[in-house]
Amino acid sequence: MQPKYIFITGGVLSSLGKGLTAASIAMLLERRGLKVAMLKLDPYLNVDPGTMNPFQHGEVYVTDDGAETDLDLGHYYRYSNATLSKASSATSGQIYDTVIKKERRGDYLGKTVQVIPHVTDEIKQRILACAAQESGVQVVLVEIGGTVGDIESLPFLEAIRQFKHERQKEAITIHLTYVPYLKAAGEVKTKPTQHSVQQLRGIGIIPDIILCRCEQSLSEEIKDKISLFCSVRKEAVMDEPDVEYSIYEVPLSLHKQGLDSKICELLDFPKKHIDLSDWEKMLERIRHPRGKVTIGIVGKYLQHKDAYKSVFEALEHAAIANHVKLEIKSFESDKILAKDNIADVIGGCDGYLIPGGFGERGWIGKILTAKYCRENNIPYFGLCLGMQVLCVEFARHVLGLDNANSTEMDPSTPHPVISLLSEQRQVENKGGTMRLGAYNCLLSPNTKAYQAYGKPVISERHRHRFEFNNLYKEACEKEGLVLSGMLENEELCEVAEVKGHPWMLGVQYHPEFKSKPSAPHPLFRDFIAAAVARKAHG
Repeated sequence: MQPKYIFITGGVLSSLGKGLTAASIAMLLERRGLKVAMLKLDPYLNVDPGTMNPFQHGEVYVTDDGAETDLDLGHYYRYSNATLSKASSATSGQIYDTVIKKERRGDYLGKTVQVIPHVTDEIKQRILACAAQESGVQVVLVEIGGTVGDIESLPFLEAIRQFKHERQKEAITIHLTYVPYLKAAGEVKTKPTQHSVQQLRGIGIIPDIILCRCEQSLSEEIKDKISLFCSVRKEAVMDEPDVEYSIYEVPLSLHKQGLDSKICELLDFPKKHIDLSDWEKMLERIRHPRGKVTIGIVGKYLQHKDAYKSVFEALEHAAIANHVKLEIKSFESDKILAKDNIADVIGGCDGYLIPGGFGERGWIGKILTAKYCRENNIPYFGLCLGMQVLCVEFARHVLGLDNANSTEMDPSTPHPVISLLSEQRQVENKGGTMRLGAYNCLLSPNTKAYQAYGKPVISERHRHRFEFNNLYKEACEKEGLVLSGMLENEELCEVAEVKGHPWMLGVQYHPEFKSKPSAPHPLFRDFIAAAVARKAHG
């Protein structure tokens, strides 16, 4: 059977939650026994978000095959079981780069290269490639970034118009739009949605389903009005109100309105019974926690929560597994030096996490945080740069190497405990040149890492350039820094933990990318468990 396609567009404004909506739809369709593939089409001209400032774009989500992608792929992973790869993400930068390279090779046989058909044809090829990345895919969800009316989105919208025209019974469009409530007028306004749909129709795309983002559920009268003015059947106008407790309520809200049934009807899929009882139980844990745990995150992009989106979500998953409510306190690492006593600045948390990052700003504040946790037996979890912080702090304050450092922060340090990968020293381009994607790691028995995973070989995703310097391995291990995980077939440290400490562990990889609410990552789960234990026993 040929795959069928669902295109998800956005209107009025950005940040409505197209990624969450697409992920929720994928989950519901999987529960109906369908095999799903997912694709994010981003209109920006960057080849990928790998070189973009986190304040601009949020986190960079990494797939097993090393693609640096939009954070929405993290939502796809957390809600669904769709395979995510380089075929799951495409940007305008990638599309134009491919088209220009084809033109330079002469692939177009001297023709004038234009947006239509050359760029739109390349976009359609990416959609088909996503469907073909695995056998047996029955439905492909394609999320188009940006909003209707954006100049940069037009080639993507034209491509899906053509795609739908060529496959009229195999593709539908779901339009996510905003229905605001004007407090001063005391009214819900449908005009922004009408204009958004009108623009979409002007491009030649008639939505099959309209999803209305709103603060509160819409009345039947408002849905009638949207149906009439947008020429969409009443039963295909649904609302997506703000959730009360958790974003993981979204799939249940959409299911109760019959969204998955409507999709199956439009695409001629069998309407199978759907069981969401496990998801309901998970939400009950969120609504009725047995206690609370407070985690301090020490980083430098904390003003923009999306910069650490997967970290926040992985902590939430671990809190759910431990039956507790999660409270996060954010500390800008470059401001920690404002007082002499670090406890006055960051004290009062049950555990601390230092996420990944790049650059010298805030480096000393992170090292002081690790020292504070080590000396006071407070649970500490370091991700990527956070592991390097752990190792440098240990070298400075346990081994007595006062000038120990990372060559990223000080290229002339006399004690390069963290140094550049040998193959990275000649790299000039910044994009896509780090150690990226999934690598196997061998865990040592009788360690916190082995205890968490419960197996000797694991696979985790990486995104970094600098590594622990093995010249310091013997001295560190002698004083109690256990290198408990090593890269398979290589002598590179993947996991480090402090012996005798209740829970002080750092990993060179990014475990946050492989956590789900229904399957929390084991390291996050055990970190929160250690924080809960510390709170209970003081």
